[in-house]
Amino acid sequence: MGPVPNNPPPPLSETIERFVAIAARRRWWLLGAAFTVAIGVGLGSFLLPNRYKSEATILVQQQRIPERYVVPNSTTDLDEALQAMTHDVLSRPRLLKIITDFDLYPKQRERLSPEQLVELMRADITIQSLENPDQQQKGPNAFTISYIGSDPVTVQQVTDRFTSLFINEDLKSQQQLDVTTTAFLQSQLSAAQSDLDQKEQRLRDFKMANLGELPEQQQGNLQILDGLQMQLQSTNAALARANEQHAYLESLLAQYQNLTVATGSSSPAASTLNPIDSARAELNRLENERTSLLATFSPEYPDVKKVNREIAETQTLLDQLEKANPHPADSASATPNVPAAMPTTDTTVAQLNSQLKENQLEISNDQTQIKQLQEQVDTYQHRLNLTPVREQQLTDILRDYDLAKKNYDDLYAKKAQSALATDLQQDQQGQQFRLIEPPNLPSKPFSPNRLKIALGGLAGGIALGAALAFLMETRDTSFRSEKEIRLRFNLPLIIATPLLVTADERRSKVLRFSLEWCAATAMLLAVLATEYFIYRRG
Repeated sequence: MGPVPNNPPPPLSETIERFVAIAARRRWWLLGAAFTVAIGVGLGSFLLPNRYKSEATILVQQQRIPERYVVPNSTTDLDEALQAMTHDVLSRPRLLKIITDFDLYPKQRERLSPEQLVELMRADITIQSLENPDQQQKGPNAFTISYIGSDPVTVQQVTDRFTSLFINEDLKSQQQLDVTTTAFLQSQLSAAQSDLDQKEQRLRDFKMANLGELPEQQQGNLQILDGLQMQLQSTNAALARANEQHAYLESLLAQYQNLTVATGSSSPAASTLNPIDSARAELNRLENERTSLLATFSPEYPDVKKVNREIAETQTLLDQLEKANPHPADSASATPNVPAAMPTTDTTVAQLNSQLKENQLEISNDQTQIKQLQEQVDTYQHRLNLTPVREQQLTDILRDYDLAKKNYDDLYAKKAQSALATDLQQDQQGQQFRLIEPPNLPSKPFSPNRLKIALGGLAGGIALGAALAFLMETRDTSFRSEKEIRLRFNLPLIIATPLLVTADERRSKVLRFSLEWCAATAMLLAVLATEYFIYRRG
């Protein structure tokens, strides 16, 4: 016997035919293993305890008042809020209390610690956010809460408890957030109010200490200064006129005094004096001055009235002089008759003395007024000189005041908004959790999935049967065809004897084939019935 030659691998069709032949020869290993495992796993799945799942859906309802009217205090999205509330709701004390209240995990409590029981219950709780169908709003706006347990009624009650805890926790957290925010803003507002009061007091003190030197009073100071300068100029002019009037009255008085003592004296001074001409010259001067004043001022102006009064007095004096001396041209030759006119002259002298006293009083008053006006002018000029300095100082003070005022206004607006949001939340008009799908009472177990287990058992049985069939085939050394002999020994076959089957053997083979078909059909029907039963039982 020579060595086994290295033959090329057979084609795919021959390989498939070989596997089909193996499956046909080892069909009972394949069918038996598949049937046994499928039936065993399917029926064994009923030994697993039923677990039920109850689920509730909670919607995050937005506040009913538009946000342009009331801005909410909380801007946390649902994922962050759920993460925060989940830690509180699924805390160890609360879960242990729920386990005790509903008598959960009775067998596990005998051998597990409280920490392990809490972890076991957390594994049975599922909190999942749902996608938001509204594309205009980003992020989820609803979430589901589910719990898995062994009793459907208890599962529903536990899920309802968790639902209530989440809703109450949301209300509590919202109220606590609103109260905390409002209290914080109130404390900040009080501090801002105190700071603003200090800035206002500093501003008031500065304005009171620098009254008259402030920038907003600059225009008024300029107007007052212009008025004072005009009054000073007018008073100086009035003083100049009064000095001229004083000189004139003294000259006129001196002339009349000389007349009273002239008793025929040939004194040159006495003979050349002419009071009437002096009075007329003074009257012309006053009239010219009034004309000049009327060109600038109205008749009601004080200087115009004063000149009018002086003109009237001078006119009266001139009338008296003309009455006392109706022929001024003969005054030089009529000196001997002067004593006859002495009474009139004495009256005129007395009147001149009275006017001279009034004139002196007027000069004194004008000088006093000029001094006062000059002091006022200096005061307002000093104020105007200090205005730029006060403006810079006031700018610094106002900058601090404006910042404090803006901070106070912002905090006041935020505090008012927070108070509105708090009232809105208390009236249950703000953002809140709303139960849209209450916890359901499960009618079918959520797990185990017996149909899936049974189908998996069937697939595993087929795989086991195929493995057993292949194993038995490898242990069988029989030759099934001439090709196997040629491949095995590499020898030419001279003659082949066909299989000779008797009639009894043929009938026995047909009977065996029929029984096998019946048995296979019964096994298949049993497997299908088991799967259907498992499907109906859920």
